[in-house]
Amino acid sequence: MKMNYWIVENNVDSDKSCPQIVEASQFLKKNEVIAFPTETVYGLGANAKSDEAVDKIFTAKGRPSDNPLIVHISNKEQLTELVEEIPPAAEIYMKNFWPGSLTIIFKKKEGVLSERVTAGLATVAVRMPDHPVALALIEAANLPIAAPSANVSGRPSPTTAQHVIKDLAGKISGVINGGETGVGVESTVVDCTSEVPVILRPGGVTKEQLEEAAGPVSVDPSLKKGEGAPKSPGMKYTHYAPDAPMVMLEGSVDWIQSLIDEKEMKG
Repeated sequence: MKMNYWIVENNVDSDKSCPQIVEASQFLKKNEVIAFPTETVYGLGANAKSDEAVDKIFTAKGRPSDNPLIVHISNKEQLTELVEEIPPAAEIYMKNFWPGSLTIIFKKKEGVLSERVTAGLATVAVRMPDHPVALALIEAANLPIAAPSANVSGRPSPTTAQHVIKDLAGKISGVINGGETGVGVESTVVDCTSEVPVILRPGGVTKEQLEEAAGPVSVDPSLKKGEGAPKSPGMKYTHYAPDAPMVMLEGSVDWIQSLIDEKEMKG
């Protein structure tokens, strides 16, 4: 499969009328899969309403089909099309952390999204990314976009377009190069369908930040057990699994820093 490649300057071309954004969005409308930058990691996006499109995500990643996906939106109006209700805690989180690296679990509206996105659950995970390219792409496509990290399952999450190409060349229709991402760790996932919100996956927003915004938050005990059907994307199977040697160094900070600088210069 030919992989299209679009270079987009975040602060210049990140408008939904940008030619590169428009062209990339056409692939999403045709139920193809493309990678794009968010503020956390690069995501692998497809039309969240289409079984055909979502199946291509699972195929490209080699991801188990019982692992739900996060749906990315660009405005609150899109959210009301996807969920039954917006609980009070979710409203506060959205006001404080959207756009940003927080995914919120809602009760889904039936018959809107592909069942493959939610893995048969009655809930859906939604977030609004804090990245101008991601938001412009979603606006141009005018679709909710299902998007896990743009890597083969079990491999480290990609923070550059080059990481995506290394993992997924020949498996997806294209990648938007919007530069290096900022956080490098996926979003926090919090379930707002119960009386007390529950963190299902730790990430870019901390428990302390959530509690400061809207009161008590609990942590899902299955995070430690890893059992049962996953209620959150990315928590049932092997995650963050680098394929690289580890070397233990002992010495001064300056000496270790000099080694880091040397390796960085060599790429």
